Amino acid sequence: MNFNIFLLSFIPLFVAIDIIGTVPIFIGYTQGIPVYQRKKLIFEAILAAFIVANLFIISGKLILDFMGITIDDFRIAGGIILLIISISDILSSSESLRKPSTDIGVVPLGIPLIMGPAALTTIIILVRNFGYVPTIVSMALNLFIAWLVLVNARWLLKIMGDGGSKAFAKIASLFLAAIAVMMIRVGVLNIFHIK
Repeated sequence: MNFNIFLLSFIPLFVAIDIIGTVPIFIGYTQGIPVYQRKKLIFEAILAAFIVANLFIISGKLILDFMGITIDDFRIAGGIILLIISISDILSSSESLRKPSTDIGVVPLGIPLIMGPAALTTIIILVRNFGYVPTIVSMALNLFIAWLVLVNARWLLKIMGDGGSKAFAKIASLFLAAIAVMMIRVGVLNIFHIK
C-alpha cells in the first residue's frame, strides 16, 4: 500500500473521529466510575465503533441507498439522541442519576461520538476513492489511537479532583448539547441545500 494513499485515508478519518474532542465528554460521563468499569466502557465503545465502521466499509452505501437514508438523516437522528442525553444530565441534580453512566459505552461514546456521521461519511468516501485496504488500515489505526487516548484520560481526573470533575461533568454535558445542536443544524442545512 502506497504511504501517500495511507496518509490521504488516515488524516480525514482522524479528523472526523476527533477523539481529542471526545475526551472531555468521556471524563465528564465517567466521573466517579471505578477504573475497571471505565476500561470496560472503553472496550465496549471501541468494539461498537469497530463493528459499525466495518459494516459501513463493507456495505454502507448499499444499506443507505436501499433504505433511502442519507448521512444527513444520520446526523439529525444522532444529534437528537445526544441532545436528549445531555439535557437529561444537565437537569439531573441527583448523583444517582449520573452513576448509571456505566451504560454509555455503546451509545453515546461508541456511536455517535467516536464513530458518528462524520466518520461514517468519511469511510464511505474513502472506500470509493482509495479502496478497502487503505480504509480498513486507517480505520483500525484510528480506533487504536482512540483506545489509547481514552485509556490514558484518567490522569486528567487525578489533576482535577472530585469537585472539579463534578463541575466538569456538567460542562461536558453542555458541550455535548452543543455538539448535538451542531449535528442537527448541519443535517438540516444540508437537506435544504443551505450554505
